[in-house]
Amino acid sequence: MTGAPLDGTTLTWPWALPFAGILLTIAIAPLVARRFWEHNYGKLAFVWAALAIVPIAALYDVPTALAALLHTMLLDYLSFIVLLFALYVVAGGILVTGNLRGTPLTNTALLALGTIMASVVGTTGAAMILIRPLLRANAARLHNAHVIVFFIFLAANIGGSLTPLGNPPLFVGFLHGVDFFWTARHLLAPTAVTALLVLLVFVIVESFLYLKDRRISLVGETQPPLHLRLRGGINFLLIGAIVGAILVSATWQPDMHFDVYGTRLELQNLSRDGFLVFVAVLSLALTPNEHREANGFTWEPIAEVAILFAGIFACVIPVIAMLQAGRAGAFAWVLAATSNNGMPNDVAYFWLAGMLSAVLDNAPTYLVFFELAGGDPATLMGPLATTLAAISMGAAYMGALTYIGNAPNLMIYAIACERGVKMPSFLGFMLWSGAVLLPIFGLVTFLFVAP
Repeated sequence: MTGAPLDGTTLTWPWALPFAGILLTIAIAPLVARRFWEHNYGKLAFVWAALAIVPIAALYDVPTALAALLHTMLLDYLSFIVLLFALYVVAGGILVTGNLRGTPLTNTALLALGTIMASVVGTTGAAMILIRPLLRANAARLHNAHVIVFFIFLAANIGGSLTPLGNPPLFVGFLHGVDFFWTARHLLAPTAVTALLVLLVFVIVESFLYLKDRRISLVGETQPPLHLRLRGGINFLLIGAIVGAILVSATWQPDMHFDVYGTRLELQNLSRDGFLVFVAVLSLALTPNEHREANGFTWEPIAEVAILFAGIFACVIPVIAMLQAGRAGAFAWVLAATSNNGMPNDVAYFWLAGMLSAVLDNAPTYLVFFELAGGDPATLMGPLATTLAAISMGAAYMGALTYIGNAPNLMIYAIACERGVKMPSFLGFMLWSGAVLLPIFGLVTFLFVAP
């Protein structure tokens, strides 16, 4: 016996309180009680998850609650965290050495490189390859947190907007029939404009703060030569294997599946996840330990992301159910804004999909709006191409608005904090993202989204 699907039409807004609670906890607790947070964030995530799931069991029944939890964890969270784990481990074995100095030119070049790489090796891959060289280059700077903030904007979010490999929501679209190269053809111009504008703002901010930094030049001592060197090259082949596994899982259809308490697990997806774990183990075996030691590689960032996002995925279950209920659900007032006299309102799709992606996991948020727009890939790639582009841009770009909008954001934050960078708080990061990104997204709306 399995539980009935959770009916979003029977849920009302208080069911979203645990989700709001875990977001506020992530935002406030590190700011007001950092030591307590560092030792207890897992317990806090568990409490909020229990407050989301236990009432479903009490007010509906245990099978319904268990089915909803297993569906989310096995179908969405498992693949999500396995991919992050594999990319984190593999990219952590790539060591870039050399005497990089955190000048405006060097930092701008690294951010631009990360932006370009993100659509090829994924936002997680690009972030994990470049974050440590970027941190080392800026270790002596008095002002360096802004460099990491802009790196999150570009390498962890906006840069991954051109292929399904770059960003999870675009991969969801690919799995639902969107052509692999459709996003590159339709999002190249807005992504290039968005990235260039963010880079321009970075150059202005970076130049100002670089001039404020105290720089000590020792008499008679010249700067050491650059001597850039790349080690752990085997991991690039392993990243290629990860990319290949994702592509194969989307094209190989063996028509075999396993049912786990009402959740259908396809063989190709299970095989992909198992292979990704195998690739991570291979990376650990084939990469010399000193490479990871030089990178300052630890398990804490990926562990923190895994635990916090497990809580977030559990808390978001009733929220997603209410969204999927469409105009019969508690969030009908939100979804009604996406229609204008029976035609899709592309501006509303862009901003609603984006804002929800900033606080929800952007992959299921993308899918909700994909289905709301009709769910037919042929129509969405044809007559409604502007609507699909608006959904794709919103989900991919606006994950940069918060630390939890995209998993690499939180991973970069954790690594930077480990290295002693005084990163802005959750709310402080939102001040940065609001000041820098919202005006740019407004201009992008005018240039590429509004009719």
